[in-house]
Amino acid sequence: MYANSSDDSVGTGRPSLPDRRFAAQRGCERLLSGSRPQSLRERLAGLARDGEDVYDLDRRPDQYGDGVVRTLERRVADLLGTEDAAFFPTGTMAQQVAARIHAEAAGVRTVATHPLGHTDQHERHALGVLTGLRSVWPTIAPRLPTVDELRSFDEPYAAMILELPLREAGFVLPDWADLAAVAAVVREEHGAALHLDGARIWESVFHLGRSLPEISALADSVYVSFYKTLGGISGAALAGPVGFVRTAKAWRHRYGGQLFQQWPFALAALTGLDRELPRLEGYVTHARTVSGALAAAVAAVPGARVHPAPPHTHQFQLWLPHPPAELEEAGLGLAEDTKVGLFGSWREHGLPGLAMTEVTVASEALDWTPAEIAEAVAAFLDRLPKQTV
Repeated sequence: MYANSSDDSVGTGRPSLPDRRFAAQRGCERLLSGSRPQSLRERLAGLARDGEDVYDLDRRPDQYGDGVVRTLERRVADLLGTEDAAFFPTGTMAQQVAARIHAEAAGVRTVATHPLGHTDQHERHALGVLTGLRSVWPTIAPRLPTVDELRSFDEPYAAMILELPLREAGFVLPDWADLAAVAAVVREEHGAALHLDGARIWESVFHLGRSLPEISALADSVYVSFYKTLGGISGAALAGPVGFVRTAKAWRHRYGGQLFQQWPFALAALTGLDRELPRLEGYVTHARTVSGALAAAVAAVPGARVHPAPPHTHQFQLWLPHPPAELEEAGLGLAEDTKVGLFGSWREHGLPGLAMTEVTVASEALDWTPAEIAEAVAAFLDRLPKQTV
């Protein structure tokens, strides 16, 4: 008998919300958003099966980042067109190291970020607590900064971190010309380094209309994720010039990221690069169909919104005027009763009673038609409490 690690289910006789969601989505015959979750056994079997295609499994496991991990680093550098890359166990660690290197090189303790960016939203103020850096914001608008905002910005900074796409704003991207112009101001006019938070850079190439090497060439360093989009277990990479990566590896060791063996992460990442990168254009294209169908299906609901329209990547936001708990229950009930899963988790965002979910269009969604989406969303809405005026 195995203990349940979810505290909210202990002693209640019922599964926790994560466990219930896992079972409901895993039992679905159709999913509109995200990928079908797998058990530990399924993940282990898939790692062994798919790993055969990306690496010689008869070779010894890595030790402190050699072997398959080094193969992954070289693969990432080749994809991005950079001189080298370093594997990190987490993106948070990778970005802290990148910011630290750029700040120490410039002798300036400020880093330009965005209040909706990952470093400010999801890293527990690590820039200040661990590295002694201060964030400054050229803009607080829900998008990346413009050239005019940067040129009027009067605080010195060692580096700017641009998140591509800016997730919390709706996975939004600038146009290529605007991105290139911003990069030029940062590097040439301000004399600062440009770091790309490219956790989702893989799917950004289609909106920007440029290759990964062309995008990476705008920056002094690039971070990429292996579990977002690619479906890896965990892990990230920091890419850039040889000297930068060499210094990053030294700081990786100091930060506790020099793990003895990392081969499961590396194998899963290599598999994701092979499997998912060729599929991304199809996901991004179909996301426009899905977002349009969702917008039409909720058009009569006051306050409902799909953002952005059309989406910039294969991910976008759906907003509905209900508390998260009501939307969660409606979605889980629909999945359990009909084996049709539409959305993942919901969260309150800004105004009470208004919740948002992130829609991710992946392989499971490719065969959905607008008519099928309309029918499923209608069934979902029917399960929600009726709004009173």
